Amino acid sequence: MQRFLTHLVFISALLFGSSTAEPIKQLADFAGVRDNSLVGYGLVVGLDGSGDQTMQAPFTGQSMVNMLSQLGVSIPPGTNMQLRNVAAVVVTTDLPAFARPGQRLDVVVSSIGNARSLRGGTLLMTPLKGADGNVYALAQGNLLINGVSAESQGSSASINQQAGGRISGGATVERSVGLELGRDNGMLQLNLRQPDFATAQNVTDAINLEFGLQTAEALDGGTIAIRGPEEARDRVRFMAQIQQLEVTPATASPRVVLNSRSGSVVISGPVTLQPAAVAHGNLSVTISSRPFVSQPGPLSDGDTVAGQTADISIEQQQGTLRTVQGVDLLDVVDALNSLGATPNDLMAILQALHSSGALRAELEII
Repeated sequence: MQRFLTHLVFISALLFGSSTAEPIKQLADFAGVRDNSLVGYGLVVGLDGSGDQTMQAPFTGQSMVNMLSQLGVSIPPGTNMQLRNVAAVVVTTDLPAFARPGQRLDVVVSSIGNARSLRGGTLLMTPLKGADGNVYALAQGNLLINGVSAESQGSSASINQQAGGRISGGATVERSVGLELGRDNGMLQLNLRQPDFATAQNVTDAINLEFGLQTAEALDGGTIAIRGPEEARDRVRFMAQIQQLEVTPATASPRVVLNSRSGSVVISGPVTLQPAAVAHGNLSVTISSRPFVSQPGPLSDGDTVAGQTADISIEQQQGTLRTVQGVDLLDVVDALNSLGATPNDLMAILQALHSSGALRAELEII
């Protein structure tokens, strides 16, 4: 536990040290410069008997019949497609900003049926569509699966997940996304990744100092309007210069992030504790059953009855009431160490301290 909480201090020092100047490109993005998600439905073939069972995943057989018909192969109606080397999959990728036809993209392939493994499979040509329904890329290629599995005589063993994989450069861009920066008389817009009024004002002041007054205007805590060159050929240089300007962001608010699924706790920033008393103990309830047989008395007309009886025991670990108070993160860690808290205990203690108002930080549970 000592090592666990010491790591919290190390993470905090790396991520939330003293505020220093950073390039604007680390703090904000130009509106419209973004990735677009693409998705498609396809088939993986060439599996070694580990594909979908078509009786339980009929869409795989239907997709195979449709694909063969497009290739000129006719399947008689009512044919039972017992396919063990084919799997239905969903293919996903992100289309970067400014992507042009011919560029290659990595894709992720995930099984949607009951295939045991996609190892050794080949993805057939799959159109990848955007939210507007248009096709922006085509995916095809051999899958790379990070894992292995083996089966024999009803026993099986596997390492890592087998129902998904990647194809490096497996998609080719067929259509680009239209993007016209500064189409409104050269007006541009910066969006802060972490909205903050002080940071927005600092960015605005830095741009106006470099390019003159009235060049930039903060619309709110996360949006900055910029008057750029009206000529498109001058706009790229102007945007590059803005991204390289050094700005000191506002100090981030202290935050405590709890991951209830993995038990991870991350403490960032100058977290402090007001005076508080904490007692924490564990309560365990154990219920066990044991069988019994009731025999009737001699020469009686009773019947033998079998049943179960329950034994219930309750144990409560003694908790010690201790005072915790800290002026910086190191003092908080030392105080929690003195309680002997595990990560799960720590989450419960931090939630209680936040509810009482003693924890001076934002609490986020993910």
